[in-house]
Amino acid sequence: FGLIFGVLAIDIGFTPLETMGMSLIVFGGASQIVLLQLFSGGASSLVIISSVGAVNSRHLLYGAVVSEHLSDLKLIWKIIISYFLIDQAFAISNEYLKKNKESNRYFHLVGGGVTCWVIWQSTTFLGIILGAAIPEKLGLSFAVPLTFLALLVNDFRKFINVIVIIISGLVATLGYNYIPFKAYIIVAALAGLFSAMILTKMIKK
Repeated sequence: FGLIFGVLAIDIGFTPLETMGMSLIVFGGASQIVLLQLFSGGASSLVIISSVGAVNSRHLLYGAVVSEHLSDLKLIWKIIISYFLIDQAFAISNEYLKKNKESNRYFHLVGGGVTCWVIWQSTTFLGIILGAAIPEKLGLSFAVPLTFLALLVNDFRKFINVIVIIISGLVATLGYNYIPFKAYIIVAALAGLFSAMILTKMIKK
């Protein structure tokens, strides 16, 4: 994923310094890919910022979930952990934090985050270096939507999730040419959110 990001960023015009800086500061694979897609499509700054913010908003949920296990930490450690609290680190550490009560259990979360950080920065750097050497016919740009599709595999196990995915996909596809300012991603996300809320209420009744 980092390799793809590095290659695509250079391909659409970002400098090596800008590309590496984005990975160091943002450290968010999905949001960085979304940024590249919108930037290459000519989206406005407002749409790009809003979309990246919407994609990253899930980290608020992650923080709320782990906060009950880390409430006794000093502020500096909370700041450090918030930087490393990404999808993979949360996924592997959430259950561990629930089951273990040791005072230093937060190192499990930090360790997972640091490992992901090293991999992400390394692969981004490799993407920058190898970008020019990778032939365009390999179709690496197509690997981006494939990556997002792979993330959805588990969601296809529930009927509600399938309906929400279809609705979001249709709105994004239809809105691509008709929604102004390239805001189709935001509209599709909102459509999926409201669909999920409505379907959940209908099932509960």
